[in-house]
Amino acid sequence: MADIIQLLPDHVANQIAAGEVVQRPASVVKELLENAIDAKATSVTLVIKDAGKTLVKVTDNGSGMSITDARLSFERHATSKIKSAEDLFNLHTKGFRGEALASIAAIAHVELKTKTEASEIGTHLTIEGSKVISQDPAVVPKGTTISVKNLFYNIPARRNFLKSNPVETRHIIDEFHRVALAHPSVAFQMHHNGSDVFNLPSSNSRQRIVNIFGSKTNEKLVPVSEETEILKIEGFVLKPEYGKKSRGEQFFFVNDRFIKSPYLHHAVSSAFEGLIKNDVHPGYFLFLEVDPHSIDINIHPTKTEIKFDDEHSIYAMLRATVKHSLGQFNIAPVLDFERDKGFDTPYDYSKKQPTAPSIEVDKDFNPFKERAKQGNINFPFKREQTASWESLYVGLKDENTAVSNLGDIEFESEEVTGSLFENTDAETGHITFQIQNKYIVSPLKNGMMVIHQNLAHQRILYEELLKNITVKEAVSQQLLFPLQLHFSKPDLEIIEKIREQLEHTGFIFSELKDETIEISGIPVLILESHVVNLLNQLVHDIKEEVPDNGFSQNDMLVKSMAASMAIKTGVSLNREEREHLINQLFACKEPTVSPTNKPVFTTMDVSDLDKKLM
Repeated sequence: MADIIQLLPDHVANQIAAGEVVQRPASVVKELLENAIDAKATSVTLVIKDAGKTLVKVTDNGSGMSITDARLSFERHATSKIKSAEDLFNLHTKGFRGEALASIAAIAHVELKTKTEASEIGTHLTIEGSKVISQDPAVVPKGTTISVKNLFYNIPARRNFLKSNPVETRHIIDEFHRVALAHPSVAFQMHHNGSDVFNLPSSNSRQRIVNIFGSKTNEKLVPVSEETEILKIEGFVLKPEYGKKSRGEQFFFVNDRFIKSPYLHHAVSSAFEGLIKNDVHPGYFLFLEVDPHSIDINIHPTKTEIKFDDEHSIYAMLRATVKHSLGQFNIAPVLDFERDKGFDTPYDYSKKQPTAPSIEVDKDFNPFKERAKQGNINFPFKREQTASWESLYVGLKDENTAVSNLGDIEFESEEVTGSLFENTDAETGHITFQIQNKYIVSPLKNGMMVIHQNLAHQRILYEELLKNITVKEAVSQQLLFPLQLHFSKPDLEIIEKIREQLEHTGFIFSELKDETIEISGIPVLILESHVVNLLNQLVHDIKEEVPDNGFSQNDMLVKSMAASMAIKTGVSLNREEREHLINQLFACKEPTVSPTNKPVFTTMDVSDLDKKLM
């Protein structure tokens, strides 16, 4: 039998390796930013066009490369980070495999400009699909500039699998956040399609978090700090009241490397047990330092998973540290950049024993002593004779003027705006009731119908909002006091893009700038207290998947809004509300299914009951 196994050509092997290393433009951004950090850069600039599909450009002021190193850096398994197998367990750098640049060059047009501080002239290298096109001397500043153009140009199938530009941009921003948070001492800039996205100066960890996620984040942070023989923990967790329904601001860094660890996440979540609801996720920015010999990073191509030698001890220490910080965050001094530190209690006072204040009283003190000696004491104030206390009730009638029925007293409603259901006084005669505050049971001629109240309300709101956003004739309710909400810059950009659709549903934005949104009007279908949660959920859904402009985007927005606004399981409804919900449901075009195609109700005949009970 003839031999059938053969070695793959280098360009094919590089493209296969690129499938593991480069999955989307964000993968290229991650590798290039980490290379800049390894080059000891103090300033890094990221420029992207068309969500990285057209251009990803990273410029740094690091050590740069010589002519030979510039050429060798694009060869497979060529690296300066390790020299032996033992070095894999003593890593202090980001990249070490020597696959990133070779994989990127195999599927894109790459242009490299670099120069070391000792060299008088730099190098300009051009590569297309692993093939070196040119290598010439060039006058360039110290450091490295690498441009990756036309990603996946020679693999159209991979390019077709990329998501829309907003989704790919979101992934790039996530990678940018991870690298920028891990290295607060490095200045970072990011530009997308000619506009500035981030300008982060060199700072400390707290300031870096605030610069990325907005100034309001500062008041949410709780410091976490602990150091033991095997682990050092620094960072912050968000106060329990700022937990979110979605997993957003959750960052683990081990030796300044971002990782994903469900095991450690469970440790943090268990520390919040009893402080947040079961369906709410805590936020955290935790930096762990361990001995490099006690971890294995080389278990995943993206290097975002780490294997610890002693996971149980790290779990226990992390949980205890976070729990300890949460137990004293309300009495710990608050760090604020604009606060007068003179009002803070010094830390030294925590170790001092309390002492009772001493009080000296002069028992012989008499303010009239001197005047008494002169014999001219005069009291200027004379107490007036007051009427007896019975005179307070003179003139009151003896008739019983008390309110005979407390039900007649009308109180001002605590609701500011909106109502879940319209009030109806009409007696319909139907008998309905709830089961577990989740299902509504209504009798039929030959049986009964069981309705899921949350899914039913979602269908009602979905059709109403979709009609408003399509016809553009939504009714708004004006707010007496405008709402001022704070969002991070990326979230604010998302809301800006869907502002027109939100206005068609009834929102009125009076101001939208500088991480602040001012809303002066909201749809009549929503309560004022629900606006913040609705917008947060809407931003999260858009981050996950943004469809193209048109009906599909409107449909996604309306589905997200309907899910946020619908009555939840556990809400008790009175008879009028239950009947009104049923009437509205069967006035819809598609009452049988929810917006996510789940059945809204089911029916049960008397014959079905007879089969079960006879």
